[in-house]
Amino acid sequence: MPEEIQQFKTELQESQARIELLENLVFSFLRTNKYVFSKNILIQDGRNIEVNTGTGTRIGTATGQKLAFFNSTPVVQQAANADTSGATLAALETEVNQLKAVLRTFGFIAT
Repeated sequence: MPEEIQQFKTELQESQARIELLENLVFSFLRTNKYVFSKNILIQDGRNIEVNTGTGTRIGTATGQKLAFFNSTPVVQQAANADTSGATLAALETEVNQLKAVLRTFGFIAT
């Protein structure tokens, strides 16, 4: 009987240690200022990403961070196009083509 009691105490201590470890992991996960994912994130159909209306939300916080849409290759922020206000029709056509190229680069329109 004393051996059974000692085994029970040992198992109880191990269980308490596991619970404490889990509590610490959950606490650190909930209290961090960012979450780092090492796997893909899947959002089920019919679910939305909601953001607040205060200061706004950014996707990409530096110009060197890469981003892509619709299975295109991720790229950094694209260079600005020249402002052609008041320019010739040919200059406007060039600017429209540059804008289309940027939209294609990010995957917003098909190539």
